[in-house]
Amino acid sequence: MRVKVLYEFKAQPNSGELSINANEILTVNRQDVGEGWWEGTNQRGQTGLFPAGYVEPMVTPTEPEAPAPQAMPNSQSAYDFGDGDWGEDDWDDDDDSQASNSQSNYDYSPTAHTSNATTPSSQMPPITHVSGVPKPSQPQQQTVRKSFNRFSTFVKSGGEDYILGIKTLTVNETHFIYIVESDRVGTYQWAPNPNPSNVSIDKPKKESKMKGLKSYIAYQLTPDSTGIQVSRRYKHFDWLHERLQDKFTTVPIPALPDKQISGRYQEEFIEHRRLQLQSWVNRICRHPVLSQSEVWQHFLQCGADEKRWKSGKRRAEKDELVGASLFFAVQPPAMSQSLDIALVDRKMDQFSRFVSKMDDSVKLLYITAQDQSKKFGGPYKREFSKIAHSLHTLSDAFAFSGVDGHHNNDRLNNAIKHTSDTYEAIGKLYVEQPKYDFGPMSDILHEYKGMLTVWPDILQVHKGAINKKKEHQKMLDEGKIDDKSVAQINQRSDVVTLSTLAEINHFQEERIVDFKDAMQHFLTQQILFYESIAANLKQTLELYNF
Repeated sequence: MRVKVLYEFKAQPNSGELSINANEILTVNRQDVGEGWWEGTNQRGQTGLFPAGYVEPMVTPTEPEAPAPQAMPNSQSAYDFGDGDWGEDDWDDDDDSQASNSQSNYDYSPTAHTSNATTPSSQMPPITHVSGVPKPSQPQQQTVRKSFNRFSTFVKSGGEDYILGIKTLTVNETHFIYIVESDRVGTYQWAPNPNPSNVSIDKPKKESKMKGLKSYIAYQLTPDSTGIQVSRRYKHFDWLHERLQDKFTTVPIPALPDKQISGRYQEEFIEHRRLQLQSWVNRICRHPVLSQSEVWQHFLQCGADEKRWKSGKRRAEKDELVGASLFFAVQPPAMSQSLDIALVDRKMDQFSRFVSKMDDSVKLLYITAQDQSKKFGGPYKREFSKIAHSLHTLSDAFAFSGVDGHHNNDRLNNAIKHTSDTYEAIGKLYVEQPKYDFGPMSDILHEYKGMLTVWPDILQVHKGAINKKKEHQKMLDEGKIDDKSVAQINQRSDVVTLSTLAEINHFQEERIVDFKDAMQHFLTQQILFYESIAANLKQTLELYNF
């Protein structure tokens, strides 16, 4: 679609914006940027963002106005799911005509159903808003104010449009997400999953396609809820990770294992990755919201039915309840009054400082664990080999003592030689040990590194919601906005706050259990390791009793 510029706009440096001048002609590339912004290219080939309200479509009798393009799918959708049980279903072969003709087969959308059950937010009328685009007819009162920092996490996620009531969605009751008060007074949590399940990952195996030109590792997943095994590759997990990240704004999705090219078909690597993926899957299963999401259930339950897979894949990629729009599905507990801003601020500030400190400490411990793993297989092993070599040299020297037929001399030489062998064996124990202690510790730290990286953005979305609440309370006090508008903003802001508090509560509960288990496992393995060394040394010591 081509548009004509109505107003001049100067881009901010290094912002991704595009400067435009009146009467200039632009080609629109994207209309799904959000917050009243489009992406386009000028006649000089420069591409960037500009205010949608600053342009008008160019419509001629011979060239009808083109419909607004659909939201661009996430780049991760261009995956090939055509491996193993999936035939040749390339992830990028879903053309528009196919999607249109097959709509009846995958018509689920959180907004496609008409239902009397809607979120409280969807019952509120949109509130007129102030933007950067001149609007002479805009009223001077009963307005809400949008942010000028349109590239903040709060704005980009759609949080501002949600808080201000600019966007509304009707959500089917089956997709509601409930928040309840926890056992501890003044705290909130996600409502438990009424049908929790576990998933086991077994039998990873090397498979191939294209007559052996392409090979890959397939992992076999079996949910205990169905007992039906499905086959998944690493990039399928990667696709799922992207979908979960896009959908759940207030949930830090744990990091997947790092990608690795060299050694990817070695048995030890395959088994280690299986254990890492098992831990990742376990974490999703334990989350009361993620474990009930449709994309997760589709990932686990869709077998070899190619048509069914494509249908679910498109649903996930076209889901409207993503980012801040997911707040429309959140059902908070009944509350007699809005949350106290000062109390919420204190809780969030405390948690923000905690996240920063935990992030630093987790990174430090991760580096230490990685360093120790390398030292166990390198310097430490070499040091014990040096000791073994030195003792073996001493044994060889004693063999030339010239003391023939002396029973104790022979026993001493044999004992020293055995001691040399013992230290060589201890060195090999060091090589194998990290997989039992520092390795598992590194894996859990890797997951938390990923989650801790996401928390600042989650807290930024919440901070944006609170700031809007404060800002419009001030406008109410100054008589610039009515009570009804502020009440609506307060209600939506409380949904964001309660969602954030519920996720904080879940994160803290998981953290306590995870690190308790991790430290118990680490110390147990350390004790077994050093006990094994001590047992070898004690056994060797017995040889000197003569």
